[in-house]
Amino acid sequence: MRRWLRRHVDAAYERLLSREIAGAPTHVAVIQDGNRRYARRNGGDAHDGHRAGVETTERILEWCHDVGVEELTLYTFSTENFDRPDEETEPLFDLLCAKLREFADADQVHDKEVCIRAIGETEMLPDRVRDAVAYAERRTREYDRFVLNIALAYGGRSRLLEATRDVATAVENGEIDPDEIDVETIERRLYDRPVRDVDLIIRTGGDERTSNFLPWHANGNEAAVFFCTPYWPEFSKTDFLRGIRTYEHRAESWRRTRARRALALLAAMGESELPEARSIVDRFRDSLSTGDRSDLEALERADGEGVDGIDSSGRAAD
Repeated sequence: MRRWLRRHVDAAYERLLSREIAGAPTHVAVIQDGNRRYARRNGGDAHDGHRAGVETTERILEWCHDVGVEELTLYTFSTENFDRPDEETEPLFDLLCAKLREFADADQVHDKEVCIRAIGETEMLPDRVRDAVAYAERRTREYDRFVLNIALAYGGRSRLLEATRDVATAVENGEIDPDEIDVETIERRLYDRPVRDVDLIIRTGGDERTSNFLPWHANGNEAAVFFCTPYWPEFSKTDFLRGIRTYEHRAESWRRTRARRALALLAAMGESELPEARSIVDRFRDSLSTGDRSDLEALERADGEGVDGIDSSGRAAD
């Protein structure tokens, strides 16, 4: 009875969350933590946990499609994972080979035009894994409706370091003028093909850290982060939707902050036609609180007559 009730409560909560979701992030990155702990708790070995985790991976692809996510990156195997014993890594490599080939041939992948690609130091992987990666990438290379990045032999700082060294070498060889180095210069050297900025990082398993995952694309974009306690094999659609809701709250907070800063700038400068600030206020007007909107209306009324009625914080003076 208790299990039946719990299932119905969970289903009702999932429906509620689905109705509350107004807009999905473009790029979600997931740290799939807890496979081994899940296996130990259930009396199995690490490989049992990884096999169970693959089932969740298949489901999250469906969930992303349901809410409109366009890119998903899965932290599957880090450079630090090479330190684990062979009896753990070898079965995992076999599982990766099988699933990469299975995904590459799946009707679901081709019907939804999913582009599969690996990011990381893939040259460190065994030949059989590299062959499976090449097969999956070749089979799905022409698709662009949805991108699935598999982070293999991945280390965020090492990728940034390699990109920086590459830029330094190019400058030394006279191929790049230092004054011309910009964001795109680094991004072109991080991965073979572009990776969108990350909007949301999800980490399962209870740890509250992002483990050096996509630092350029996540930290630079001030991505929302959702930590949750279920191990990866137990991660549910309800958990996923809670993560999406965290992103929406983070995005709304960002919009409100930008609008308030722009409003304060207009007031502090004493000029209501500063183009950039005016544009930001107009774009995010709906994100302002009732009090902030009143201040904006007062500022607009003062246009052409000075703004002495507004203080530097954007608040109307009494």
